[in-house]
Amino acid sequence: MQKTFQVPHTPIEQFALDNGLRVVLNEDHSVPVVSVVVYYDVGSRNEREGRTGFAHLFEHMMFQGSENVPKAGHFQYISNAGGTMNGTTSSERTNYFETLPASQLPLALWLESDRMRSLNVTQENLDNQREAVKEEKRLRYDNQPYVNGFLRLFEMSFKNPANAHSTIGSMEDLDAATVEDIREFFRIYYAPNNAVLVIAGDFDKSETRDLVEKYFATIPRQSNPPPVDVSEPVEVARREDTFLDPLAPVPAFALGWKIPARRTPDFYALSLASHLLFEGESARLYQKLVKSEESVVQIQGGIDERRGPSGLFIVVIPKPDRDGAQIRETMLREVKELATSGPSDEEMEKLRNNLFNGAVRSRQASLFRAEQLAEFALYDGDPELFNTDLHNYLEVTADQIRDVLARHLDTDNRVLLDIVPAPQEAAPAAPQVPGEPKQPTAPPPQIPEAPAEPIQGTPIAAQEVGETI
Repeated sequence: MQKTFQVPHTPIEQFALDNGLRVVLNEDHSVPVVSVVVYYDVGSRNEREGRTGFAHLFEHMMFQGSENVPKAGHFQYISNAGGTMNGTTSSERTNYFETLPASQLPLALWLESDRMRSLNVTQENLDNQREAVKEEKRLRYDNQPYVNGFLRLFEMSFKNPANAHSTIGSMEDLDAATVEDIREFFRIYYAPNNAVLVIAGDFDKSETRDLVEKYFATIPRQSNPPPVDVSEPVEVARREDTFLDPLAPVPAFALGWKIPARRTPDFYALSLASHLLFEGESARLYQKLVKSEESVVQIQGGIDERRGPSGLFIVVIPKPDRDGAQIRETMLREVKELATSGPSDEEMEKLRNNLFNGAVRSRQASLFRAEQLAEFALYDGDPELFNTDLHNYLEVTADQIRDVLARHLDTDNRVLLDIVPAPQEAAPAAPQVPGEPKQPTAPPPQIPEAPAEPIQGTPIAAQEVGETI
């Protein structure tokens, strides 16, 4: 393989405060903006049975005010400063991020430090954010076709409860949570020694180190959180299941495989294999099922990347007149073909070109750099992997892709979920009860009286086009 192109090196500086907060700096003056991200090492993997959904609940709680910031003030301060912000939760972490004009860096650091130090964990905030999570579940899960069905894929794939339950969690568990439970969760997981702070963009390193010390150094560290066991047997938990979906307009199905953890040799190869199978219009399954056979309405897939056992899933919505079983057979034949013959030279060249293109384009955004640096620091203890991990993908060979598909995907150790529209019980049409109608009938025609004799010298036509009162 020729290596004629190199992605520019990203400058990285890192240090740690005495309270355990890990700080990563990426100074870049190309654009006068700065991104600040805080990653906490807590996700759904840290939740125990009977107390699921806490990590996602705290994503909401963190915007409910702190000692010096009123409720919802975080949004207002960032917006008024011309910035954008948000937070997300996954199985692996909870993160918070802002991108602002470079001059507003002190504001972002003050806001993040104030809620890390003194979040308002009150009964009132717990009650209203618990309801906010329920409303989010109703909006994004319960009122969307297929979504609740797809959550079953994790339960079918993983046997360990730490891996199997969804990030949204159980509403019953949230109802059972007390404010003491939430305060303890905050104390353990939202401590500086369980977090990574990354600043990327236009700033002065010396001034920024002083700001970080000023705002974060006096936040007390806590004892380390309990370790998490995410070990899994090789076998999936359940191979086949059917989900009745009252909102699904047509049947759909999903295939899933349990695959190795992120940043392992097999994971790199499977990640590239997934691009060949279902990423983009040139992917094999898209070309076969959408372009050639015209048998599916939609096909998409992805990898759920985790520090422990991960998942690879493909979701298909067949056309109404097509047999899902035949489509699955076609898909598995394509997997077997790739697992037998491997990718072509042309496919490998396209993969590498896409890797370079994606690396260059994504690095232009300060927020992308900040988030990737935070992940490598939090998961691997080494943000410098940002500059080297690309080579782990570029070094993957066609033979490795072929062999890893044979080991992990071209097997019977997979899950199949059929999503079937639930039968609707239509209420019989009821006739209108006879009686006096509530809506009055139309008024009778209004026929104007015959006009009086016209005034001498004034034509009738001129009266008809006069002013309207």
